[in-house]
Amino acid sequence: MDQQQGSSTKIERKIVEKNRRKQMKNLCSQLYSILPSYNPKKAVPLTDQVDEAIHYIKSLEMKVKTAQEKKERLLLERKGTGNGFSNASVAQGSLKSPKIEIHETDSSLEVFLTCGIEDQFIFCEIIRILHEENVEVITANSSMVGDSMFHVVRGEVRPSLFQFGATNVSETLKSFVYKSIGDVEMETDFRDFEIGDTSDMWATLDNCLPLDCRQR
Repeated sequence: MDQQQGSSTKIERKIVEKNRRKQMKNLCSQLYSILPSYNPKKAVPLTDQVDEAIHYIKSLEMKVKTAQEKKERLLLERKGTGNGFSNASVAQGSLKSPKIEIHETDSSLEVFLTCGIEDQFIFCEIIRILHEENVEVITANSSMVGDSMFHVVRGEVRPSLFQFGATNVSETLKSFVYKSIGDVEMETDFRDFEIGDTSDMWATLDNCLPLDCRQR
């Protein structure tokens, strides 16, 4: 009887461990799928997925910090200059204002973003918004053109949401970019916007790691 109980316990432990590993693999895959470098056609080892996720989250946190510092600096400048802005400063800001163009074809979505090197957080936010809107990012490429960055993101609207089309996603992206332009140009009716934090991503990553490797 004791031998049967011991054997049953071992089997249960194996099943629990198997399910845990399967869940960990699924969580890692979900997290890795939102990274800009994600390529569904390329097989990447689980350890590399975790390493890339950690690197991306840390770089995103740095960009968020930089964006927040810039925002505070603009607020101080706005406070110092009042509501009057010189034509030169407005013109200079408009030259580097982010520009977004979106093409929709059936369930496909193409996003073209041009922004200043100091505005890279906008690209990260676009990736985050696409993920929140359940758009699967197929490819994400970036290149430098002069003192600006050119980003191209291609995604697919999931079949379960295709009945709503990609229009709502496009409107959300454009609204975010236009709001960021207003922030850079220090419009009179300055409106704050929230830059997505990375706490949820860290939580997901923690769930992918063994207990002794998780964040304290």
